[in-house]
Amino acid sequence: MKKHYEDLFKSLVKAYYEDSFETEVTSILQNPAVDKIQLSAVISTLCGVKVEYSPNFVTDLKKAITNYATHHKVVEKISDCTMSCADKNGKTACQKACPFNAILVDPIKHSTYIDSEACADCGMCVEVCKNDRLMDRVEFIPLMEILKSGKPVIAAVAPAISGQFGEDVTMDQLRASFMKLGFKDMVEVAFFADMLTLKESVEFDAHVKSVNDLMITSCCCPMWVGMLKRVYSDLVKHVSPSVSPMIAAGRVLKKLNNDCKVVFVGPCIAKKAEAKEKDLLGDIDFVLTFEELKGIFEILQINPKELKGIPSMEYASKGGRLYARTGGVSIAVGDAIKDMFPEKHKLLKAVQANGVKECKALLEQAQNGTIQANFLEGMGCLGGCVGGPKALIPKEEGKKFVDDFAENSAIKVATHSDCMDEILARINITSREDFKHEEKIEIFERRF
Repeated sequence: MKKHYEDLFKSLVKAYYEDSFETEVTSILQNPAVDKIQLSAVISTLCGVKVEYSPNFVTDLKKAITNYATHHKVVEKISDCTMSCADKNGKTACQKACPFNAILVDPIKHSTYIDSEACADCGMCVEVCKNDRLMDRVEFIPLMEILKSGKPVIAAVAPAISGQFGEDVTMDQLRASFMKLGFKDMVEVAFFADMLTLKESVEFDAHVKSVNDLMITSCCCPMWVGMLKRVYSDLVKHVSPSVSPMIAAGRVLKKLNNDCKVVFVGPCIAKKAEAKEKDLLGDIDFVLTFEELKGIFEILQINPKELKGIPSMEYASKGGRLYARTGGVSIAVGDAIKDMFPEKHKLLKAVQANGVKECKALLEQAQNGTIQANFLEGMGCLGGCVGGPKALIPKEEGKKFVDDFAENSAIKVATHSDCMDEILARINITSREDFKHEEKIEIFERRF
C-alpha cells in the first residue's frame, strides 16, 4: 500500500473503530484542493466496496459497508494515467508486469485500461504503478462490522507469516494479537496444506504409472492456476483437481463450525480474487494482506512482540509450513509419497518454476512434451509466497524464517499427525483409501 494510501487507510480504520467514520470521511472530502471523484474512488476501495461519488457519498458508503456483498473485481484503476512510464516501445510498467496481457491502451484517451475479461486480479500491476493509479480493495472495514458483532471469526494465516512481524514474534503471540483484535482464534493454513499433501500424494500414486506420466499440482498459487486455465488450458487435464490450502481451510473450518467466518491473511493480492471465484464463493469470507494487517495493528496499538502468547498444540507439519516458499509443495508431497508409497517414490521427478517467467517456460515445455519431470509446481512470485507483493520482509529473509520454523516442527510429515487423523475423522475421512472416494474428498476438490 502506497504511503499516502496507508495513512488514509489508518485514519479510516481509526474513525470506524471510534464510531466517527461519517464525520471523518466528510471532513476528508471537504478539502477544496482534492479531486472529490478520484478521492472517493480511493476511499471506496480502501473500504472494500465500490461506491461512486455523489452528494450522498458518505451515506452510500456506510450503507455499502454495513450491507457488504462480495464484489468480483479486486484491482481497480482509480483514474486515467499519462503513460509517462512507457518505454521506447510504448509499453507501460503495468503492461509489462501483467502475466495475462490484460492491460490495454485506449487510443482515444491515450491511457491504459484493464480488460476485465482477461484480468485475473493478480495485482502484479498494482505493485509496479508508480503513479498510484491502480489499487486493490481492502476488506478490513466491512470485517470490522462482523468483529464488533461478536460473531465467531477465525484468522487463517498463510505459512509465509513466519518472521513477517518480527524475528522473535512467535505463532502464539500472533494468535494473541488476532484475539485481541476481536477474532475468536487463529489457525495455521499449513495444517490444511498437510491435508492437500495427503490428497495429492494419493493422486500421484494413482495417476503416475511411469516416469513419463505427468501431474501438475494446483496447490497454493492462484497465478499459476490462472495461467493454466487461461493460457495453457490444454494442460488442465494433468492438473490435480484440488482447492488451495486457503480454500481447504475455509471449507474445513466451516464444516466443523458452520456459524464461523474465516479470514485468510497472507502476502498475496491474488488470494483476494481467488476467494471471489464463482465456484469458491463463501469458502473464505475476507482476505487481508500482511501489509494491511500491519497497518491495522499499528492504528489499534497491538504489538505482537509485547503480548504474552496464547499457546496451542502442535498440529502443522514441516511440509505444510514449507508451502510458503518455492519447492515446498514438492518436498511435502515427496516426503508423504515416500512414507505411504515407497516404491512409487522412486518414480517421482519434481520440478519447480519460480516466478512468472519460469512458470511460462515450464508450462511451454510441458505443452511441447519436452519436460523432464512428472510433478510440476509453480509459484507466480519469485521465491514463492515469501516473495509476495504484500510481504513485509525481503523474500530471502522470509525463506529463512519459514525454513527454520518448519525444521523445528514436532511433526515432520503430514502422515504422522494424530491431530490430522482426528480432524479428518470429523469430516468423515478415516483412512488413506478415503482420499480415493469421490464424495468424501469433495471438500478438497474443484473442477477447472
